[in-house]
Amino acid sequence: MKKINFLFPIIIGLLGFLTLVYLGIWQVNRLEWKLDKIENIEKKINALSVNIPNNPTKLKHQYLSVKLEGRILDRELHVLTSTKKDGPGFKVISPFLTANDEIILVDLGFIPEIEKNSFRKKGFTILEGNLLWPNEVDYFTPMPNYKENIWFARDLNKMSKELGAIELLVIASKLSLKNNIIYMPINTNLTNNHLQYAITWFSLSIVWIGMTIFWIIKLLRSNKREIK
Repeated sequence: MKKINFLFPIIIGLLGFLTLVYLGIWQVNRLEWKLDKIENIEKKINALSVNIPNNPTKLKHQYLSVKLEGRILDRELHVLTSTKKDGPGFKVISPFLTANDEIILVDLGFIPEIEKNSFRKKGFTILEGNLLWPNEVDYFTPMPNYKENIWFARDLNKMSKELGAIELLVIASKLSLKNNIIYMPINTNLTNNHLQYAITWFSLSIVWIGMTIFWIIKLLRSNKREIK
């Protein structure tokens, strides 16, 4: 009788099963981390507005809810974007002169493409919004079209230089100055697919064990045929 060596399929089966289960558990841990992160972001966004702190930093003050007075200055930068409701258009980034005589950047919201060159009110306003250091620029981001005033990402470094402002951006959620700009406050609907990934890995671990059992059964049947 030919001796069947089950050691190899068993080792492969266990290694694959344990690896897939580990990946599933890792995704469960990531799910808890992501839910906690989303909760913290939502708390910051919806907190009572405060004055902009001295020397704000991304690490400490990302999404901080702020309220400030000042003047929206004349220039605008237009960042290409789109919405499901209004189609293609631009985010309007303007310089904002604060009560402390600092010029910062303000994302005023969205305008449809057809309104790119329309008149918009400027001047004194009370502004509420959130601090944001966008992570939108990478190696593949096109250079701005300065002639047509079309930008492809909110690049704080280049925009602050273009408008003579410090590298600080407020995403407006409310203005006392009425204007024809659609607010685009920070969206808290962050992608969270970790539960789906966890289910996928755990399902694959079950499939892997099933395939291992099938492999062993196939070896047994093959051995019986050889005996006959």
